[in-house]
Amino acid sequence: MNKRFSRRHFLAGSAALGLLPGAARAAPPAASLRPVLRPDGFPGSTIPTAEALIAKARLGGPVAFAVADAQSGVMLERHAARTALPPASVAKAITALYALDRLGPAHRFATRLLATGAIENGEITGDLVLAGGGDPTLDTDALADLAQTLKDAGVRAVRGRFLVWGGGLPFIREIDPGQPPHVGYNPAISGLSLNFNRVHFEWQRQGDGYGVTMDARSAKYRPAVRVARMQVVTRQMPVYTYADRPSHDEWTVARGALGNGGSRWLPVRRPTLYAGEVFRTFARSHGIVLPQETEADSPPGGQLLARHDSAPLREILHGMLKFSTNLTAEMVGLAASQAGGQQMADLRASAEEMSRWARARLGMQDVALVDHSGLGDASRISAAAMVQMLAGAAQEEALRPILKRVVLRDANGAPDRAHPVKVDAKTGTLNFVSTLAGFMTARDGSELVFAILTADLDTRATIPRAQRERPDGARAWNRRSKQLQQGLIERWDAIYGA
Repeated sequence: MNKRFSRRHFLAGSAALGLLPGAARAAPPAASLRPVLRPDGFPGSTIPTAEALIAKARLGGPVAFAVADAQSGVMLERHAARTALPPASVAKAITALYALDRLGPAHRFATRLLATGAIENGEITGDLVLAGGGDPTLDTDALADLAQTLKDAGVRAVRGRFLVWGGGLPFIREIDPGQPPHVGYNPAISGLSLNFNRVHFEWQRQGDGYGVTMDARSAKYRPAVRVARMQVVTRQMPVYTYADRPSHDEWTVARGALGNGGSRWLPVRRPTLYAGEVFRTFARSHGIVLPQETEADSPPGGQLLARHDSAPLREILHGMLKFSTNLTAEMVGLAASQAGGQQMADLRASAEEMSRWARARLGMQDVALVDHSGLGDASRISAAAMVQMLAGAAQEEALRPILKRVVLRDANGAPDRAHPVKVDAKTGTLNFVSTLAGFMTARDGSELVFAILTADLDTRATIPRAQRERPDGARAWNRRSKQLQQGLIERWDAIYGA
């Protein structure tokens, strides 16, 4: 796949959809924007109308959708398609195209070990620097490998400091300040990040109390950390509290919520020091005693001692879209925004840069994003704009191969892997927001692109911050939205692919 996308393909799709302004869309479309009528005898009466499906869902807020032919871009059906709503994680599909265009599918992020002085008799005469390169997938195993490489290079000691540097990307304490403090999907952002900037908290009942651990575990290792600390306190609520201490993240957990044992991932607010502590643990296991890690305040230089390269960007994006990892979206989005040399002040500035790119490069309208992951509910996009983007992406074959297969359900609500309609799409879920956008292959082989946005923002606005992880009614609302999404997909299959 080429690094740059063809703007011609995207704008051709825009013209077919009737979304370009003024003279650019003065000519009539090449095909009707209304569905072609089926022959006499077609059982259209058995196909529910879109209005009936929306009424049955009882979502209490706006529903917007659009569906178009993937090859011609001709709009087949739409409802409130220019209504701008929060995209939730559907925004990650835009981020993926943005990163592929700005960075290229083969781009790799490098994490480096540097020495600012010569190595004499196994001792670095200057500083040792762990320098992040914006790798969103850096994990504990990679740091263990870097420590092993340092040992293999004959290093046994460091005369200077042990510095950690994450300044390649702006430091952002949390993606969305409106989230509860303890949710692992809302961590800090830095150019040096580890384990998606999450720490593993585990507890076990021990007599009348609890044993707790905080570690940076992976499939191979479980190094304990002190940069994030936990204390069990006697109370019922709140379940967690967080305090920002000078040297560490300080957590407390309510004893009444723990039961006999369990675990969860908590967000890390000091990602560079977190990575530094874990690396120092592995170095010590090889007999290399490092000073306490200190954050560097300027880009490092020096002799390259070791390097860890990430997987190619396309592979990273496939994982991001499959598992909907917010940190990956934010880090690759920031890296894409800075690819031309401009430093981003914060996440909103980077998201605004991506929105400008989407308007200029893809011809999209109705797009105003505040982040790259969709976690912030102030982002807005319309179903028409999403379908416009998808129609262009269908021509480039840039997006569908890295999207997740969405398995539709049978009449009993069970996953139906033999369902005749095949859907590759990005889902999006916030409290009282549910979205779905992507590609569908109808039973006759017809290729369609679609976007469905649903939201009850009035109800969402009433949720206290402390209850935003699992508010009352959100799960049932989300289930009804997903039933509506499948109902619309099956309607489109019956009309355009029977």
